[in-house]
Order: sequence, then C-alpha cells, then structure tokens
Amino acid sequence: MSFLTAEWNDLAMINYEIDPNILNNYIPKGTELDLWNGKCYISLIGFMFENVKVLGIKVPFHVNFEEVNLRFYVKRYENGIWKRGVVFVKEIVPKHAVTIIANTLYNEHYQTLKMRHSRTENEISKRFQYEWFKDAKWNSITMTTEKNTIPIEVNSEAEFITEHYFGYTKFNENKTIEYEVTHPSWKQLKVIDSKIDVDFESIYGKDFKFLQDLQPTSEFLALGSKITIEGKKTIR
Repeated sequence: MSFLTAEWNDLAMINYEIDPNILNNYIPKGTELDLWNGKCYISLIGFMFENVKVLGIKVPFHVNFEEVNLRFYVKRYENGIWKRGVVFVKEIVPKHAVTIIANTLYNEHYQTLKMRHSRTENEISKRFQYEWFKDAKWNSITMTTEKNTIPIEVNSEAEFITEHYFGYTKFNENKTIEYEVTHPSWKQLKVIDSKIDVDFESIYGKDFKFLQDLQPTSEFLALGSKITIEGKKTIR
C-alpha cells in the first residue's frame, strides 16, 4: 500500500533559470543537478493538495489544503538508469500535522503558515491564486490562464519540469532519503497573465533573496492528477 494517496491539482508553476553554484550546499549526497538543455532551474509552485489519504485513511481536517513549495531538479544513477527527482528548499502548508509527519519521516523542510486560495473562471479565462502569511505580510502567486487544455509536449521544458518522479532530501552530509512519487503525464493551461508577490528572503533565506528581482524564464498551469507517495529508503 502506498504511504500516501492524493490529488495534486491546479499547479501554478513559475520557473527560473539560475546559476547552478547557488545550489551546491543543498544537493543531497548521491545525486547531481539535472539540467535541461544545459540550464539549471528552480521552480516556485502553488497548488491544491486534495483527497489526501495516509495508508488509505482520510485524516479529519487534513483532506484538502494548499501547498506552496520552492524546488530544484536532480538525478541519481542506479542500476543502469537515471532516476530524475526534485529537492525541496521549503514546502509551506497550513496544517501542523502534515509538517510534523513530513519533517519527521522524510526529513523534509515543511513549514506551517496561514494560507488561503481562490479558483475562479469567466467566459474566457481562469484565475488561480495561492497566498500564505508570514511576517505580517500576505505573499501570493496569482495566475490567469486560457480555458482550453493543451498537451505538455514531449521533450519540452514543461515536460522536464513536471516529470521528475522521485523526491530526495539531504539528511546529513553522508545520508540521503529517497522516495517515489507516481502520477500520469499532465496537461496544461497557457498563462495569460501572472503576478508574484513574494518576500523571498523572508520565506526562503538569504541564499534565495536574488529571486526577488529575477524574471521567470517560464510559467504554466499544470492541471495535475491523482498521485501516490511511496515509502522511503535511505542512501548512504
């Protein structure tokens, strides 16, 4: 049985090309940066975590909630294949129990903050907004998209961003935790307009303050799907 089953829906993905050296201290042992056409990416993502079950059981008051995370992309060579995964700088949720479980079992970097969201549409567009409150300020990701669904093309940047199926966390300098995430390939909505109002230094620390003034390389809205998170294993 999967450790967790859920849906990741309406993922607002904002992607930045950055200097790979910025991530040197964050790369878990046994992995290396995964580049797309020689470019190193970091992504700010807001989405809905819905229909959550832990070991097949819905936990009261923890079934549907927002998440915002900052992540980058790595790969690990094992048994003749490359396993492509992500490393989270931080994951923000409004539920203390989620933070405690993820940080304890998977050594993730969850933080619990007050959050809210809205998903609306009119005749020509859809609008998605994810907000989180820290240091007396509401941070937000707002994205307006077309209504027509389009595929994520094979070998595209969007495919690279969405199709990483492992999570890696740096337990210490000599130990890494790996877990698998499963989901089908996603479809997307084209972005018409977006607004990012985030205090990157306050949320993510001085190493990522530079994102405050960096223009995104790309943005898209992935529709998402059902997902599973499998049990962890330790890499030494």
